[in-house]
Amino acid sequence: MHLVLFDIDGTLLNSHGAGRRAMKRALQAVYGTAGALERYDMAGKTDRRIIQDVLVAAGFTVEEIAARFPQYMDVYARFLTEEVAQKPPSPLPGAIPLVDRLAHRDDVVLGLLTGNLPAGARIKLRSAGFDPALFQVTAFGSDALDRHELPPIAVQRAHTRVGYQFRGKHIVIVGDTPLDIECGREIGAKSVAVATGPYSEDELARYQPDVLLPNLADVERAESAILKDP
Repeated sequence: MHLVLFDIDGTLLNSHGAGRRAMKRALQAVYGTAGALERYDMAGKTDRRIIQDVLVAAGFTVEEIAARFPQYMDVYARFLTEEVAQKPPSPLPGAIPLVDRLAHRDDVVLGLLTGNLPAGARIKLRSAGFDPALFQVTAFGSDALDRHELPPIAVQRAHTRVGYQFRGKHIVIVGDTPLDIECGREIGAKSVAVATGPYSEDELARYQPDVLLPNLADVERAESAILKDP
């Protein structure tokens, strides 16, 4: 039995900058500034971490940020819906059929481990042609400040949902950044890195993922690599 957890941006789809644009608009609407968001490296970060870093640097306290965060999430979802309506996200090669195959296996619990907020994840996935309901377990960017905190949350939710305690390399994290590779190491998870985001294969290889793929286009190869026991 495997718990397979996918990142979204750069792994399953390309949102063509919709998330950053919606975030900038929402920060300006709710907090009055987007700070230095344009220069911020968002790769692998949770939305909570991005927002806190940008706004603290702009002079806000953590308490001030938290107080308006529920309002921010609503406004962000509205702006993201507008952004993807103008230019829908594109599914990355092989991602839709791979997700479909894994979702219909009896020996796989499929989930999301993403820095996106819940509504933002669903908006991006639907716009790119994915069915969000296929992902039985979720750990979002609103659940923790940093990505390394998300895997234990996903594992606990999977246990609650299916009654099975996933351990070690039977927990598989699929992502496109060094933070995706590193976030599950504390619990011994298997890392599958794909070079479809901002990092090349050579750059990702330096972080020693368990599996490194150029993309998910070869669906059978990707499925085998994800589920192969060490």
